[in-house]
Amino acid sequence: MHKSLILILRIAVALILIQTLRFKFTAHPDSVYIFTKVGLEPYGRIGIGVLELIAAILILIPKTIWAGALLTAGLISGAIMMHLTQLGIEINNDGGTLFYMAVGTFILSALILWNQRKKIPFAGINL
Repeated sequence: MHKSLILILRIAVALILIQTLRFKFTAHPDSVYIFTKVGLEPYGRIGIGVLELIAAILILIPKTIWAGALLTAGLISGAIMMHLTQLGIEINNDGGTLFYMAVGTFILSALILWNQRKKIPFAGINL
C-alpha cells in the first residue's frame, strides 16, 4: 500500500480511538452503561481507555506503528466480542453505530498491521 494511504489510515484509527476517550474518562452515561453491563465498570472503562490512548500514540509513531495496530486490533476485537455476546449490535438506540465503528476500526488496524508485518520484531528477527 502507498505510504500516504497508510498514513491516512493511521490518523483515522488514532482519531477514532482518541475521540472515544472523552466518553470513557468523563464517565458518560452510555459508557458507564456499557461497562456495567459487561461487568467492567469502572476499572475496565478507565483501563481500556488508557490502553486505547497508548494504542493511538503508538500507531502515530513510525517505529511503533505495528505495536499500535496490534494493540488496537486486540482491544477492538474485545469490543466486537462484547457486542456479539453480551451487549448486542444496537446500544441505547444507536442504530449499531458503536458496533459498526468497532468493526471498521478493526479492519483499518488489520490493514495497517498487514502493511507493517515485516517490521514486527520476533525473537530478534524481522519477519
